[in-house]
Amino acid sequence: MRNIVIFGGSSHPDLADQIASRLNVQLGRAKLSKFSNKETNVEIRESVREKDVYIIQSGCGHVNDNLMELLIMISACKTASAKKVTAVIPCFPYSRQPDAPYKKNGARYIRNSSILPTPVSEVKESLVAATERNEQQNFDVEQSNFSCGSSRNAGYKHWIARSGTLIANLLTCAGADHIMTMDLHDPQFQGFFDVPVDNLYSQPLMIKYIKNNISKYENAVIVSPDAGGAKRATAIADKLHMDFALIHKERRSQIQPHKTDLMLVGEVKDKVCILIDDIADTSLTITKAAKVLNANGAKKIYAIITHAILSGDAIKRIQESVIDQVIVSDSIPQEEHMSRCSKIRVFHVASIFAEAVRRIHNGESISALFGRTELL
Repeated sequence: MRNIVIFGGSSHPDLADQIASRLNVQLGRAKLSKFSNKETNVEIRESVREKDVYIIQSGCGHVNDNLMELLIMISACKTASAKKVTAVIPCFPYSRQPDAPYKKNGARYIRNSSILPTPVSEVKESLVAATERNEQQNFDVEQSNFSCGSSRNAGYKHWIARSGTLIANLLTCAGADHIMTMDLHDPQFQGFFDVPVDNLYSQPLMIKYIKNNISKYENAVIVSPDAGGAKRATAIADKLHMDFALIHKERRSQIQPHKTDLMLVGEVKDKVCILIDDIADTSLTITKAAKVLNANGAKKIYAIITHAILSGDAIKRIQESVIDQVIVSDSIPQEEHMSRCSKIRVFHVASIFAEAVRRIHNGESISALFGRTELL
């Protein structure tokens, strides 16, 4: 490939090496260091004039330091007369903080609703449609709650800063002409940018892993650990012609309305269950969902996660859970996690990012990457 330079940031050098190797190019030379006062220092040590530059930096580890390093690298390449600068960010930082109302603990507001017994065949369509239909209602209702307040606190009302638009502005002001990422937690994040954003899907890689590593997967059940991930899980279930189930949070107590019970919608007795989710941070969601599946007679439980942050006690929680195996992508370095937990397996994302870089550089469409596993 001609007129292309690929740089790797400090967050995930192994992924940058894998992507460059698949494209048959050498990683660009750059010195990344810290001054004695911990300020970030970047030196670009090769010419990028009139070249397409791709900077690979995942939003993990020391997130703020890595984000600042990415911004400085983008600015340095733009100052050095790069023709185009693309920020390749496998795990996008701050993507869980869009400009929408949240609770005080950071969780999204979800309207209190109940689920009536419904055949599983109707669950796929009804739950996804209901989620979309209620989102605007939830926003309007909870927005009014924020503005009205209570008699106990008639002064300043609690409000959490939203960083979604700010992060987008920082990247574009630094000089990014294009953003490439994977499985944004909130797809609305793409609308914050004034430059093209390619949100790649890990779905084809998950499907490939299920086909190659889970025996008799046709008889297994794809499970979404919450209503928000229903679309993602049903898409995989439909492509593999598998059954689908959902863990639903139901508020039953009038005295304690914030206390929720987890309810299973679907049949999992004596079946292999595959939990699908985009992010595992504290791993509370997947471990609680696995407990519900186990209580309902699931024979074996897998969890497939795109971005495994696994902070705090997440590793211990997974190790002590009823989950048999947790399969995660390497959008975030996983060596330390694997050394601490024997249940963790990894599928690689370098192939899909390398193919996306090749297609974008050559002016080809990347829509084929959204469904064709043979390309990866």
